[in-house]
Formats: sequence, structure tokens, C-alpha cells
Amino acid sequence: MKNHFGILIFLLLLSACKGSDMEQARTKISARGLAQYVSKLGSDGFMGRKPFTEGEKITVNYLADQLKNIGFEPAFDGNWFQSVPMIEISSRVNGAVTINSNKSQLRLNSPDDIALTSPQTIENIVIKESELVFAGFGIVAPEYLRDDYAGLDVKGKTVVVLINDPGLYTSDSSYFRGREMTYYGRWTYKFEEAARHGAAGVLIIHETEGAGYAYSIPRKKAMTSGFYIQSADSNKTMCSFTGWLSAESSEKIFSKLGYNVADLRKSACNRNFRGFSLSTSISLSINNKITYNSSTNVAGILKGTTRKDECIVYTAHWDHFGLGEKENGDSIYNGAVDNGTSMAWALEIGKSFAALKRRPQRSVMILFPTAEEQGLVGSTYYTEHPVFPATKTLACFNNDLLLPLGRMKDLMITGYGQSDLDSLLEIAAKEQGRYIIKDPDSQTGMFFRSDHFSFAKVGIPSSYARGNLESRKNGKEWTSVMVKDYMTNKYHRPADNYEPDKWDLEGIAEDAKLAFTVGYGISTSTFFPRWNSRSEFANKRTR
Repeated sequence: MKNHFGILIFLLLLSACKGSDMEQARTKISARGLAQYVSKLGSDGFMGRKPFTEGEKITVNYLADQLKNIGFEPAFDGNWFQSVPMIEISSRVNGAVTINSNKSQLRLNSPDDIALTSPQTIENIVIKESELVFAGFGIVAPEYLRDDYAGLDVKGKTVVVLINDPGLYTSDSSYFRGREMTYYGRWTYKFEEAARHGAAGVLIIHETEGAGYAYSIPRKKAMTSGFYIQSADSNKTMCSFTGWLSAESSEKIFSKLGYNVADLRKSACNRNFRGFSLSTSISLSINNKITYNSSTNVAGILKGTTRKDECIVYTAHWDHFGLGEKENGDSIYNGAVDNGTSMAWALEIGKSFAALKRRPQRSVMILFPTAEEQGLVGSTYYTEHPVFPATKTLACFNNDLLLPLGRMKDLMITGYGQSDLDSLLEIAAKEQGRYIIKDPDSQTGMFFRSDHFSFAKVGIPSSYARGNLESRKNGKEWTSVMVKDYMTNKYHRPADNYEPDKWDLEGIAEDAKLAFTVGYGISTSTFFPRWNSRSEFANKRTR
């Protein structure tokens, strides 16, 4: 980090705050306050908080009421709500998907074998004998002298690609980032890149380590609606269909063609890899049910004094999956952790800012975006239609999946090394007797999977930090078991419920106090956070 003077001033500012207005305001954050919010947001009465449903109306009105109650003002020209014009597409695959070669035919069932959706606003998608082309990791990265599409004509064809990027499997930090995923490894990028090359379809070979979750996640997503920002071209620049192949299906397909996935992956990791036709084709039919509607971003502002045209923003998405596939008699996807705890985190931080006797120089925004679960749709729309331009937005503090496991010794920073915010977080963490650690599972690409990434893409230094690795009371092993249990048994499932007898919200309260402390330091100073010079977002910041 090169912004040493600014960080020193920030440190001196916080040191001067002992016993001050800031410290008093910080006491407003409590586990009890968090519980009051989560018990509501994670209840059956909110109907799983899916966009375009009655659950959305209940949720956004509740959030607006809470922002008003804590003392914030409407963010959007006197309105709490920003309308986000969206398209909802429900894709249903008709019959089996067939993989045809000269030697044989393989039939795949959706969504168990292959998870398919269509982002195009066309009611009937029919793909007949589309040639399959293996394009390695599906990456075009000039800075790594990598082009998986070099020499390939994929127009009208179906591209098959591997998840993640070569660094994960080679651990070579000089080629991509070793085990830390780059954006090139993210599924959204792979879909976008295939479309840029004119592919009719794109299929990702699922692999749990590289994806960061089991095949059950894309399987379930294929059974729910997809949400997209309404575009002028009706999404015609996107592929006709996108999807995932289960590991088992992938092996069946490639073994019939004389390959195995492990060897293909090893070959694709080579810097000189070149893609090739698989001399086989895919046929499928999809019916799309298309709904044009608007969803809602919710936001409030606490206006600053002398620099009120500059702001910091706290974000936590409000949406989840509504009513879905029943599991153990329950079909309501309440999303108490994802993302009820983070909404509560943001509201508690807001309470502290509103409690300050002396208002900060800069403005503070709390933003609850819609449709994060569908590809950061609401936050993307906000950054394209912001209240404060990117050059005037100092930082974004986002949270997602805050687990109620009690107080933590660590502060895990997802995307560590990106900006000055790491140094500020470390200062505040030390004040709490905690240590900083980078996300040990950075291969899962979590930095690209929540709303802070929308802000990063337009040049705003963004943070995603929470205690997640070492319980003060129970240690690392216990914490690891609990995190794994949530990700395996509750993540994106009806079991993600508020459980007051099992939850300990003190750690989330501590995370909220930390995020408030850092935000207070920025909002009451002239400090301007910067990107690390090696960050891929550094050239997007114009100041």
C-alpha cells in the first residue's frame, strides 16, 4: 500500500476517539438488536424474500421502515426505493438432452445430469445438433498471454469449459494467482466470454473445489427463475442457453469420446493449450416463461456536513429464493443467514451513525440491493444509476453469509490485498484483539460473488470482511465443522432458518462495530482509500 500518510492520519484519528462520541455511538450495536431484525427477516411471514412476489413487498417496506426508524432519509430523490427493471425467465427443459456422436447417443436428464437455463427472451429455444467444442477454461486473458478461443470458430456451436482458472490446479502464482480465483474463473465470466464469441450455448464442467459448492447449487438454480436487467437487445447478445454438467455426466460424455476430465484439465492448464472440436453434438429444447417487471433496491442516507457530496456505502442484499423445492416438509427458503444476518449488521451500523452527536463530514448510505442471488443484478443496476457517482463514493462495505457462531479471533478478508481498506480493517481489528487473515478458500471466488464486486468493477474500493475461521471460545476445528455444516446442509436450502436457541450473534455484533469504526474514520476525515497498484481495479479509479 502506498497511501501511508492517509493511513497514519486515520490511525491518529481513531486513537483520539477513545471515550468519545464515536465510542458511545458504537455501543448502540448489540446482539439483541441483531436478533430483533433477523427474527423478522428470516421468518415465514417474509415468504422467502423472492423478487416479484408478495415477499418482496413485505421485505422492502420493512427495510424502509427500519431505515426511517433509525434516523436515515430516503436515498432516491425523497424515495426509499429504486425501481430496477428486470426480466424473470423460468426455463423448463423438454424431455432429455441428447449428446450424439457417430458411435453412440447419450441421454441426459435436467436438472440431475445437466442444469440448463436460457437468458434469452424467446419462449421456445430449440437446439439441433449443435457441435460441441472444448475450449479449456474458456478464458481470454491478454495479461497472461492466454486465449482459449484462439483458432476456434464457435459461432452457433456449444462450448464446453472447465470451472475456475489454471492457477487453482497448478498452484503457480506466476500464472494467474495460484489457488486464488481470478474473475476469469467465475462462471459469469465464462458465460459472457462464450457469448462474445458467438456461441449458441455454454456448459461448465462442475467440480466442487473449483466452484466452491456442490452440484446441488446449480441444479437448484436451474429449477428457479433467473432474473436479468432489462436490456435494449432483449438479451440477444447472450447465449441461447447456459448451464452446468455434473461431474458424473461429464465423465460419461468424455469417456465415450475417448477422453477423461482429469487429463483434459491437465492439458488445459498448459500455457500453450489450444481448444478443439469434440466431434459430437448436443440437441435440446427449452420453454421459457418470460415476465417483465421491476424489482426494488432499498436505500437510506445520513447526510454529511461539509463534504456531503461524498459518501461511504454499506450493502447487504435482501433477496432469497422464496418458495421452492420441498425438503424435510419445508418449502420456504427463509435465508436467515443468507442474508438476514447481514441486513441486521447493516441496520445496526446505521443505528450507530445516527446516534452520533456530531454528524460525519461525509454522507453514509445503507443499500439493500435486490437479486444478488441471480448475479448481483440490483447492485449492478445501482452502480449504473448511482445516487453518488463512483468518483464520490469512497468505499463500499458489504457483507453476506454472516454465521452466528459467536465472537471470533480472526477477521477474514475476502479479496485481501486489493486496497487500503485492508490496512484500515487491520487497525480496527487490533483494537478488538483480533488478527487479519486472507480467505483460505480464495479458490471459490467469493470476492466476485457478492454485491461489493459491483462497486469494485466501477473503481470503488470494496470490502468483504467477517470473522469466520477461529472461534474465541471453541477454536478453529469447531468453527470449520460449523461452517461446513452450514454450507452443506443449509446454504440455499429451506433449513436456513433463524434458530434463537442455537445462535450466538455476539460475533456479528463485533463485526458490525468494526465496520462502523472504519467507516466512521473515513466519513470524518479527508482520507481517500486507494486500490493496491497490483489490483485489476486500480486503473478504474480516476482519483
